Parts: sequence; structure tokens; C-alpha cells
Amino acid sequence: MNNLQLFGKRIRELRKNKSLTQEQLAEIIGLDVKQISNLETGGCFTTMSTIEKLAICFNCEISQLFNFSHHKTKEELVPVLIDKINNASEKEIQLIAKIINYVTDNSI
Repeated sequence: MNNLQLFGKRIRELRKNKSLTQEQLAEIIGLDVKQISNLETGGCFTTMSTIEKLAICFNCEISQLFNFSHHKTKEELVPVLIDKINNASEKEIQLIAKIINYVTDNSI
């Protein structure tokens, strides 16, 4: 995933955290819904003016709009998860299994 896509994913994450639709966000910051969609999918970048409006809308610093270090790829996450599972206690394994079961809606 490139930085443009990560930025878009971050904007989408912040928008959803505020329980806003793309239409509502577009109206608040004065953009077209199509522009919001393109921004969130990584199809385009935006202006400094829009970035400032996004920060105001999301009540955050501009730098927080670019904080997407928590978004990892599957290839990055799997080894970390395997290591954590290998070092987990029996009780932690049971909890991890329950969480995975809940998230995937499958029986273990």
C-alpha cells in the first residue's frame, strides 16, 4: 500500500470515527463527494487548504492526518501475531481464540 492509499485510509478512519458519511464530510469542508471518495481510495491527493479543513473537522493536528503507522500489511502482521501466540500463556491463547472466533464468526 502506498502513502497516498494510506492517507486515504486514514481520512476514512477519522471520518468514520466521527460517524460522518462522505456526503457530510464533503459538505463540511466544501468539497464534492466524488473528491472525498477519490481521496479515501488513494486516487488523488489534496490541497493544503483542504488538509487544514480536515484537521479542523476531525479536531486534530495536521500531523495526525498523516499518522498511519498503525496500518500494517498482512505480511507485516502475521509474523508479529505468530510470535505473540507462541509466547502467550494458555489463558491468553484461549482469549485470542475467542477474539478470532468473534471477529471471523467461525467456530474453533
